[in-house]
Amino acid sequence: MGIRDRIKKRLPIVGAGGNISGTGKEAEASAPAQAAAPSPAPSQSAAPAAANDGRGEQDVQGFIGELVKTNKIVLFMKGNPSSPMCGFSANAVGILQQYGKPIAHFDILSDPEVRQGVKEFSQWPTLPQIYVGGEFLGGSDILIQMHGNGELKDAIEAAHGE
Repeated sequence: MGIRDRIKKRLPIVGAGGNISGTGKEAEASAPAQAAAPSPAPSQSAAPAAANDGRGEQDVQGFIGELVKTNKIVLFMKGNPSSPMCGFSANAVGILQQYGKPIAHFDILSDPEVRQGVKEFSQWPTLPQIYVGGEFLGGSDILIQMHGNGELKDAIEAAHGE
């Protein structure tokens, strides 16, 4: 038995090829509760993030469109800004919080239909996904590039009318 096999047996690994059994909503619901330890919270220097309580019975694409349209910065992520559930989401939160603006977010682990629907909405296959001023920017890797070259600052200022 190799090192990877021993690690997989000891740690709850969520996702394709992981060792948490179950299907559908029960696997999604059990994953956060079985996580070994939450990721460290990013810097809290930004304005408090706005949470989204869910879509209820609203159509997925309509819900996503409304969320993007009514908020200046929207982050579809795993977890929430104070407790991201993956490194890419933590990275995106850390970068966005540096600008000190409110961040609307949606925990895609809480609703599998939104998780898939946001990928269709943006025509982008990965998460997290960031929208500023109603425009899809990309994921964590693109956010890093835009932050580094000043484009993200310009987009956030434009969205806030600065």
